[in-house]
Amino acid sequence: MAKAVVLLSGGLDSGVAAAEFARAPDHSLAACLWFDYGQRAAVRESEAAAALARRWSSPFHRVELPWLAFLARRVNSRLAPGTGDLPKGTVAVPGDAASASLVWIPGRNAVFVAIAAAWAEALGAESVVAGFNREEAATFKDNSPEFVAAAAQFLELGTRNAVRVVSPTLGWDKAEIVAAARRLGFTADDFWSCYEGGERPCGACESCLRSRWTRS
Repeated sequence: MAKAVVLLSGGLDSGVAAAEFARAPDHSLAACLWFDYGQRAAVRESEAAAALARRWSSPFHRVELPWLAFLARRVNSRLAPGTGDLPKGTVAVPGDAASASLVWIPGRNAVFVAIAAAWAEALGAESVVAGFNREEAATFKDNSPEFVAAAAQFLELGTRNAVRVVSPTLGWDKAEIVAAARRLGFTADDFWSCYEGGERPCGACESCLRSRWTRS
């Protein structure tokens, strides 16, 4: 049995990645980790992530990172409340290097992978599952194949069981991820991908525009 710890944000990408991993008959999800780093959408994200974990009967754990929330505010990341308006995109151009810099959280995915790898080692799991993808990798290098390869090298030395990072969505764009979500039986309401934390997704932030359910 191959076991994994999931980086589960509650959004489309991580949910589909986890479902793709879990559907193999010899795979299981040892734990789903959701991280609170002071983001605007924390409540909605955690609700969606907890519901997804229940779907797979996987233990769900909230990991509080107040120091990362401090750093997010320190660099004025727009994902933190009170730092200014979020950048808005268009359907044609959901985001670019400039908008990516405005929502950047210092070392976020590197931190998440390292924490999840520690959980994986302790739980006897071989893998960390993440919802990286090629569309976001164009402006976020910590979504790229190079990042995954570098993580593998780091974790081979940093964990006793050489935990690896697995990302079933790594080579897909968002339209392909939405199509996979449909095949897996999900609906748009199963995820929270919006940067905002309102009653409904804002529909204008980069994450909403990239993850829109009508793309495919």
